Amino acid sequence: MGMADIDRHSGMEKLRDMPQGSPEDVKMLGLFMDVGAMMIRNGSEVKRVEDTLRRMGAAYGAERMDVFAITSTLVCTMNMPDGSVCSMTRGTRDGTKTDFWKLERINALSREYCRQPLATEGLKERIEEIEQASAPRLRVCVGSVLAAGALAVFFGGTILDGAMAAAFAVGIWLMQMYFAPICTNNILFNFLCSFATGVLIGLAGNVLPIHEDKVMIGDIMLLIPGLALTNAVKDMFVGDTITGSLRLVESVLWAAGIACGFALAVFICR
Repeated sequence: MGMADIDRHSGMEKLRDMPQGSPEDVKMLGLFMDVGAMMIRNGSEVKRVEDTLRRMGAAYGAERMDVFAITSTLVCTMNMPDGSVCSMTRGTRDGTKTDFWKLERINALSREYCRQPLATEGLKERIEEIEQASAPRLRVCVGSVLAAGALAVFFGGTILDGAMAAAFAVGIWLMQMYFAPICTNNILFNFLCSFATGVLIGLAGNVLPIHEDKVMIGDIMLLIPGLALTNAVKDMFVGDTITGSLRLVESVLWAAGIACGFALAVFICR
C-alpha cells in the first residue's frame, strides 16, 4: 500500500468516525436546501442564497454553516454544537426564471424563521405552500399588456402599434403560462415564442396599417432577459465569477434565441 493509499484510507476513517447529525438535523437541513434551491430557481443572487441559509442555520442552533451556491448546484454543511455534521448537495437546474413574487415570500419566510424558528413540519408546510403558489395570472397579463403597448409607443410607434403590441402580449403571456412549463429548454422556448409572435405580427402587418418593427420592439421586451444579464455582470463584479459567467452565457444564448426567432419570422413573412 502506497502513501497516497494510506492517506486516503486515513481520511475515510476520520470521515466515518465523525459524528453524524440526528434525523431531525438532517430533515431541517433538507428544508434549508429546499429554500436555497427555490431561491436560485427563481432568480435570486447566490450571495443572498448563501447568507439566507447561514442565518437560518444559526437560528436553528448550528455552530457553523458552510454554504456554496452557483446557478446549477447548492452545497451546504451544517456543524452542530455537539460536534455532529450534516452535509447535502442539491442540483438546481430544473427550470430557472426570475419570479419576484415567490422571492418576496421566500425572503419573508426566512426572516420569520430567523425571528422565531419553526418546527420541521411547520417549515415544510410553508415551503410547499410557496412552491405551489404563483403570482395572480390576471395581474401578470395586465402588466405584460401595459408594458408591451407602452414600449411600442415609446420607441416611435402609433397608438395602433401600441394596441397591436398589447394584443400580441396576451399571446406571449399565454405561451409563458402554458407552454413554458412543458418546454424545459429556455433557449428553445424563447426561439419558438418569438418566432410565433413574429409570424403573427407579420401577418397582421399585411392586413393593418401598422409598423411591424415597432410592434416587435414592444413585444420583444417581454422576452429579453435583461435582469438576468444585469445580475450576471454584477455577480462577476462582486467576485462570483463562476455564477456570473454561467448566467452571462445563458442570458446571451436566450437573447440569441429571441433574435433568431424574430429574424426567421421576418424572413418568412417578407
